[in-house]
Amino acid sequence: MQTKNNFKLSVLATALTVGLTACGGDINLSSEVDNSVGDTIINNPAPTNPDPGTGVELPGKANTALSTEISAELGFDVQVQVLDSNIEEDTTLVASVSGKPVMYAISGALEVGGISAQANQARNEANDVTLTVEPGTVIFGQSGNDYLVVHRDAKIMAEGSKTKPIIMTSLQDVKGEDTTAGQWGGVVILGNAPSNKCPSDGSDCALQVEGVEEGAVFGGTDWEDNSGVLKYVVVKYAGYEIAPDNELNGITFGGVGSGTMVDYIQVHANADDGVEFFGGAVNAKHIVLTGNRDDSVDWDNGFKGMLQHVYIEHAKNAGEANRAIEADNDGSSPDKMPQSNPTISNMTIVGNNFDTADKDSEGIYLREGTAAKIFNTVVTGPSEMGECLEFEGGATSSVTVDNANSGKIVMQNVVMACNNDENFKNAKADDGSVLLDLETWFTDESSNSISNSILIGSDGVPDANSPLIAAGAGQDVSSTQDAFFDSVDYVGALDGSNDWRQGWAFGYGGGVVTAAAETEGCPTGTTAISAADGVTTTCQISGTITSDLTLTANNLYALSGPVFVGEDKANSATLTIEAGTTIFGRSGGDYLVVSRDSKIEANGSQSAPITFTSSEDITGEETTAGQWGGIVLLGNAKSNKCPTDGSDCALQVEGVEEGAVFGGTDDSDSSGTLRYVVVKHAGYEIAPDNELNGITFGAVGSGTKVEYIQVHENADDGVEFFGGTVNAKYLVLTGNRDDSVDWDNGYRGNIQYVLVKHDANDGEANRAIEADNDGSSPAKEPQSNPTIANMTIIGNNFDSADKDSEGVYLREGTRAQLHNFVVTGAAGMGECLEIEGGATSSVTAQQAVAGETVISNSVFACSENFKNAKADDGSVLLDTQDWVLNQNDANSTATGMSDVVDGIFTIDTTPAKDFTGNSFFDNANHIGAVSRSNDWTANWTVALD
Repeated sequence: MQTKNNFKLSVLATALTVGLTACGGDINLSSEVDNSVGDTIINNPAPTNPDPGTGVELPGKANTALSTEISAELGFDVQVQVLDSNIEEDTTLVASVSGKPVMYAISGALEVGGISAQANQARNEANDVTLTVEPGTVIFGQSGNDYLVVHRDAKIMAEGSKTKPIIMTSLQDVKGEDTTAGQWGGVVILGNAPSNKCPSDGSDCALQVEGVEEGAVFGGTDWEDNSGVLKYVVVKYAGYEIAPDNELNGITFGGVGSGTMVDYIQVHANADDGVEFFGGAVNAKHIVLTGNRDDSVDWDNGFKGMLQHVYIEHAKNAGEANRAIEADNDGSSPDKMPQSNPTISNMTIVGNNFDTADKDSEGIYLREGTAAKIFNTVVTGPSEMGECLEFEGGATSSVTVDNANSGKIVMQNVVMACNNDENFKNAKADDGSVLLDLETWFTDESSNSISNSILIGSDGVPDANSPLIAAGAGQDVSSTQDAFFDSVDYVGALDGSNDWRQGWAFGYGGGVVTAAAETEGCPTGTTAISAADGVTTTCQISGTITSDLTLTANNLYALSGPVFVGEDKANSATLTIEAGTTIFGRSGGDYLVVSRDSKIEANGSQSAPITFTSSEDITGEETTAGQWGGIVLLGNAKSNKCPTDGSDCALQVEGVEEGAVFGGTDDSDSSGTLRYVVVKHAGYEIAPDNELNGITFGAVGSGTKVEYIQVHENADDGVEFFGGTVNAKYLVLTGNRDDSVDWDNGYRGNIQYVLVKHDANDGEANRAIEADNDGSSPAKEPQSNPTIANMTIIGNNFDSADKDSEGVYLREGTRAQLHNFVVTGAAGMGECLEIEGGATSSVTAQQAVAGETVISNSVFACSENFKNAKADDGSVLLDTQDWVLNQNDANSTATGMSDVVDGIFTIDTTPAKDFTGNSFFDNANHIGAVSRSNDWTANWTVALD
């Protein structure tokens, strides 16, 4: 969750109710579906008023970039306000001001009545706050962490109209980009009504609701509690997956009471359930649930509300779906009180063909001891649909069957019209015996029927001759059940003449935001999206690139999820990137992988480097490490992790999706070129201590050209070499939070001119070099043994319990040839050179003693220059200082940083090693990475001031 700063918002004394008149309250959108998830997080300095002449202070913070961007897409001016704090005073979201539409971007958890995290323990206190949302207002989430929570005692008054519905959707939908389920969080309403999960001893009830941050609680004793109004509200593309099988519902009702009004609501394309009721007694009418990927209606733990006019349709294209209704009481105590027992009338369920090993499109499933009364309902679907009615059996769940036999489950005027020969699935005991013959139970009620021809159209509307609207088809439950129900005489949600969905619901003439045509100018193989910076043509790259593609410098390019150049040793391609091009990621799931046999040709220049960065950097927001993934190059060179039996090598690279493999036998393999390339703010943390490197080289061969590259502010290592022989020159590694250079598993490349500078503000850092061969077999061949010359390491004062800023650490059997080093740093820096000892890892020290690891022409100027290699018993295996100073006359120590560097420039006069006869290494006239007379870092790097 984002850390919140609480803000207090003014109530607008006179609400300005001018709607989105430019488009009749609707948004026209037509887009293909993919799995992209927006991740543009906005944080701005202060609330602003877009029209000072009105005297109105709008809630939230104005965002110029989003306003410009969305206005360009819609074709008329829009003001975007970002809501990124708890709402602690009555607040109104106006749809427009002075005729200018206003939209609201949620950033993080928008909590109505929520209080600050510092006072989290007091969340159960009364929060009598009302959020009012005007008709025609558009609210959108920017990422999966963006959702709306209305806490207990608070209210939401979201009352749209048929011509001006309130739309809650994703940033992608607003911008006219590809839409799909799970692009933002959803809506959570929390009340004081009972749940059978509440304590039975009479103590206060505070049940944590699923899917949101701790402290979002519900439950109490007031069945008639009032959480406000949801009327003519459309919720789309929500249900972000927080963890596997743990997504937010479109609208979650936790302990919501019957005093709340819910009428004319839609949840479309949600990743989890459409609506879920955890206890409570909220009633609802005119509900549209379309294309939701799990259950459309779910209830649990004592829900006893009433629903009427419910239209459920699984995705028309056989997209992911599960049950129209999944109904529970309590899994461990099925007869627990209060028992779930809602009353439903006039529901239409239309399934689809979705069918997988773990779930399929189904109708109604009653389980875990729920009771229910269901009237005037039709269930239908194609031949591939799963069972249309099922009651749970089993030795521990027979309470559901008991409810059916005792009259607690009632179905009247219900039509089963499935075409799959499985209208019913019997409830069985654990031994396979039938506890309830469901078809017999169903047909014993004379008003129920089974039909193969109900004559409804593709939109769910019954034809004039449909038996669903024939005289006497339905019953008037308003007189037999509750006055809440409208008096009707038909079966299903629609009567054939009055389609109450029209004009406001998505797919029925409403519920949409109008976007302009796509921006032109994107290369074939990319997709035009809204300008990321409000100006520049922006093109999205997604999936696998299987034909040659050139990214031109005049555009911005957004990575959408894992982008692969070629498949592994198949459908190979070359990605060419022009000098001056900028590519960005919007979330941790956005990264670039160059597969084996494919290439990247990224040829920047000193005046026009190629930049890989985060969306926050593009939009001028706050940047930090880990805002997107990173770059991964995979090659066919050797790794000592490859099989020793001669079989093909395919090693899974760390940090990316399965199938990203590397390794082979070709040490001269080429993965292309990285030249004048800057990688910033990457290294997303996939799991604790598992982040992507800025650039990962997996068995990349010496045919690859790498020079003038920078990795800045990465959450994990700057560059890491897993085996291979790739060479590199002119590397800048700044502000990286773990190791700057890391090698493993047989890396044998050459590197010259490396500048490592830990964060100037003493931010997180670890080793400049962390070098391994193999942890379990330190002498394993091929053995890591790179040659590195002209490296400057400048550490800082970072020091924590588990890591600190250090210089060079050689371990796990690596060898190394190190020349022309300057190792220094702040006074609080850790050791500047260490060689691992230990009983199982003494190979590293032994190799140093034997001269297989070499350091020459180098100076160390640290408070703790050397750390000895010790055996497990504490005895010294290698006196590191003696070893360094005695193996080469040009090695030395100095007192401190000011003696060896001036900024990044070497001022130490130690002579450099002579590389005459070596085709890769230059004969530099200085040690360290950079001299004042040859500042190769100038004009293309960042953060070196």
